[in-house]
Amino acid sequence: MKKALIASTALVLIAGAAAADVTISGYGRTGVIYYEDGLQNQVVEDGILRSGNDTQIISRLRMNIDAATSTDQGVDFGARFRMQWDQNSDNAGELNAGKLYVTSSGLTVEIGNVDTALDSAGLIYGSELGSYDRSVGGNALGAFYAYESEAYGDEDRSGIAATYAVDNLEVRFSYVDPDQTGLNEDSTIGDVKEEYSFSVDYTWNERLELSGGFALNGAGVDDHDVYFVGARYAVMENARIGLNWIDNGEAGSITGISSDPTNPLIVEDFGNTVTLYGDYTLADGLTNIEAYIANNSGDWTQKETDNAFGIGVNYDLGGARLGASLQRDYQERVTADMGVRFDF
Repeated sequence: MKKALIASTALVLIAGAAAADVTISGYGRTGVIYYEDGLQNQVVEDGILRSGNDTQIISRLRMNIDAATSTDQGVDFGARFRMQWDQNSDNAGELNAGKLYVTSSGLTVEIGNVDTALDSAGLIYGSELGSYDRSVGGNALGAFYAYESEAYGDEDRSGIAATYAVDNLEVRFSYVDPDQTGLNEDSTIGDVKEEYSFSVDYTWNERLELSGGFALNGAGVDDHDVYFVGARYAVMENARIGLNWIDNGEAGSITGISSDPTNPLIVEDFGNTVTLYGDYTLADGLTNIEAYIANNSGDWTQKETDNAFGIGVNYDLGGARLGASLQRDYQERVTADMGVRFDF
């Protein structure tokens, strides 16, 4: 009797699981990153800046846990959690804040830890290179919210996002309240504001890609607004060239800035960033060469030059890729990486 009860319970559980679609996806990557002056790890002890090694093995393992089901009316409901381990991270292996979503007739609405509109713009990260997908000069310097891979901490953050896709057009809107309880105004996160974000992508004639968007009160900072416009054109079947313009606003972060208390970062304006980038696939169909050059007009300390640039390469292994890049940032520091990435 006991065995029959266990068997019947197992059948019920299996039948319930079969009604839904539960999947695990993600990627793994590992390799070596070099950053001049030990900028990958820095700490301040007793008022003295200490820098780590210039070269380190840097790895990541990301696992997305998705569950979805469909109603008889054709409406899809789903949810996602993410577990991620990053080298040198204190939050390795923790589940992030989840999100729920519903999809019908091209419209998707998300609640919770949402994919924000500006972060989802199709070309905003177009200049990233190598297996690590890094761009120390072409990415946005101004801060804005994005889907968070780690736990929120003490913030009671909540978001709502909507995406509508039809043919070659995709339109997105997102709203993020960093503190929907109103209890954290006097805490360490300060008086945060709601972020409103919008983006749109359109592909014309399968060769020209257009992308743009903005975030108001980016990352919850009052009156900090980020704007983006980009375009990419396939000049040949195996070659593309793109141009991005970003108004970075007044709050954010800069790759390669130290936390040296004797030389603090002072920002009057992060300025505009203009990035020209492109990629070319060789005749073998496996090797892709990519490069960018970026100019930033911002007024901030520790900036040695207005120009940053980089070149990268990826080799398709079929299910994985080898990649490498060589870049120079706005502090005239050199960084390089080489590694492998596989998706599952």
